[in-house]
Amino acid sequence: MLALDGDKRPCKVRSSNAGHALFTGIAYPERAARLALTLMSASSFCGWGVRTIASTEARYNPMSYHNGSIWPHDNALIASGLARYGYRTEAARIFEGLFAASTYIDLRRLPELFCGLPRRRAQGPTFYPVACSPQAWAAATPMSLLQSCLGLEFDPNALQISLNEPRLPSFLDEVTLRHLLIGNGSADIAVRRSGRNVVVDVIDRKGDIRVLATA
Repeated sequence: MLALDGDKRPCKVRSSNAGHALFTGIAYPERAARLALTLMSASSFCGWGVRTIASTEARYNPMSYHNGSIWPHDNALIASGLARYGYRTEAARIFEGLFAASTYIDLRRLPELFCGLPRRRAQGPTFYPVACSPQAWAAATPMSLLQSCLGLEFDPNALQISLNEPRLPSFLDEVTLRHLLIGNGSADIAVRRSGRNVVVDVIDRKGDIRVLATA
């Protein structure tokens, strides 16, 4: 259910808003798997990202502002929610789609939104004519997506940096995170692909902090 209409009747619409239930952690774990499948289905995930409204819905219009378009920041929240429930592979797919879209955009700068038409071979996304670019929450999207894929978390009370079941999107074989600050310490961490696995190396560490990586 997305909302209530004027007569308080439930609006049963498949939308990206459901992904926010994962982001906030209010979704029951037993329902998270079904929600992940719905968000990553062909009707919701167009290849570039998750549409605001699924293509199966009556109000779907891929060129509208809210009824079928792709919002990068919305997808970052969805990916964060998927990762929170252990679906890092799905989070990486969202990252891959938005990264591919950015290669068709001036300065690789993700805009406020773009149209939710299906991704086709050798064609870029259809731009939304009056989308803001740059926009702060769109500019922050790649960093949030990377954090979701790597399972990067900070525990200031324990002075611990964690990478929980890290994944790398297909376009990225290695990434180095420098000057990760926690308390009075910091760490430089390299994450690289090794076959089907991901290897985490602590390049430098200052202060009494811990770096923990789980497979």
